[in-house]
Amino acid sequence: MKSVHDIEFKQYGRVLDVDTAEFVAIMKAKEAIKEGVVYEPSDADLEALPLFKQMQDEVYGGLEVEFGFCSGYNNKLNAVEYHRSSEIDIAATDLILMLGRQQDIDYTNNTYETKNIECFFVPAGTAVELYATTLHYAPCKENNEEFRCGVVLPKGTNLPLQVKPVENKGENQLLFAANKWLIGHSESGVDKDGGFIGLIGENTTI
Repeated sequence: MKSVHDIEFKQYGRVLDVDTAEFVAIMKAKEAIKEGVVYEPSDADLEALPLFKQMQDEVYGGLEVEFGFCSGYNNKLNAVEYHRSSEIDIAATDLILMLGRQQDIDYTNNTYETKNIECFFVPAGTAVELYATTLHYAPCKENNEEFRCGVVLPKGTNLPLQVKPVENKGENQLLFAANKWLIGHSESGVDKDGGFIGLIGENTTI
């Protein structure tokens, strides 16, 4: 298992030097997730933190952002997604990120081989920037415990599309939500929600 502090992580992102203590305390106080994975793009408690303003002013250069969280139990890849912007992930608990590169997508048929995925351990309290070309999805649990992860993105990201592309071809087939392009695995069930199935190989499992 690689770590986000290892040199291999540099092609996917960077570790941020920010104080996450208040964030971790708030996330640990939230009600436990009983099963599955929950994602909230915007959370009032997190957006009241000084860290929210720091993310907006320093990391995103003044852009409006949303500060939410992803929590629960997961040990499979299931899908990969990417945005036209970096994503900030902040670990409130130890967790694992499965990462890949957008450059390895075969856009002739919108497929990606799961053998290219790399797994990285993120210690609790660590904030990382995932570059826009980094493929990712829900974090994975460590030691069979619930993972809790803060997520900062440009405001509106991951919300339902207001306008869908006129032509459903090429990369447009992957557009799943606002600022979110997704490729799912056949085992994931994302196609039931309109997700494109294009992951080739095993559904990577921790």
